Amino acid sequence: MHLFCHEHPDTLTVRTAATDSRPGRVALAQSPFYPGGGGQLADRGAVRWNGGEAKIIGFDHADGRLWHLLDTQAELRGEVEASVDPDFRRIMRQLHTDTHILNALVFQSFDGALVTGVQMYEDGSARMDFDVPGADNDRLRALEGPINDIIAQDIGVNFIYVPLHEAQAERGLIRSRSVAPPPTPDGNIRVVEIVGLDRQACGGTHLASTGASPPVRILKIDNKGRHNRRVRIGLAEKS
Repeated sequence: MHLFCHEHPDTLTVRTAATDSRPGRVALAQSPFYPGGGGQLADRGAVRWNGGEAKIIGFDHADGRLWHLLDTQAELRGEVEASVDPDFRRIMRQLHTDTHILNALVFQSFDGALVTGVQMYEDGSARMDFDVPGADNDRLRALEGPINDIIAQDIGVNFIYVPLHEAQAERGLIRSRSVAPPPTPDGNIRVVEIVGLDRQACGGTHLASTGASPPVRILKIDNKGRHNRRVRIGLAEKS
């Protein structure tokens, strides 16, 4: 799907119109919010109108619309201002970019190991599960240095859309066994590229370059079965 936040991740406040409204929920003509998915938490923020303000407490896809759920039963009409919490968005963009770096290094170091699960958290940590039969946990832990080297190089992060059949044909482009972005209405897949390092399908929000993230620490590695390893990372300024 095409989202405003994909093309304009640094635009956190927009003036827009309520296109539909029911008690406690509103659909907007244009929304700066990422509604969550792919292990990334949904944006937080607020919507303001003449004479009122409500916090965004969640999102719901229904009736062909993205509904913004409010902490009030107000029904909005006319022009509104929608505003994303900048600190929360920044943490999610940092974590999502860093999980791509981790994913790339595991894929390259462990014979195309796939992701079996991912989740980011508001405390500045994230966990990724990988199918890496027989992996030495010390080898996984040793990736902390290369991750931070890539962050320090301040490598650009771009995105493109490619046809679904091309994405399916390119080894490693769709890398998760459990999470993959849905195709757009015109049958394309969004691909995020860390320039010169990695390309993978993804529907979240990311940094414009890796250097906008602080260094990360590998906090813990768990064995989640014979094949599965869970790697938990944290932003150094948060952990």
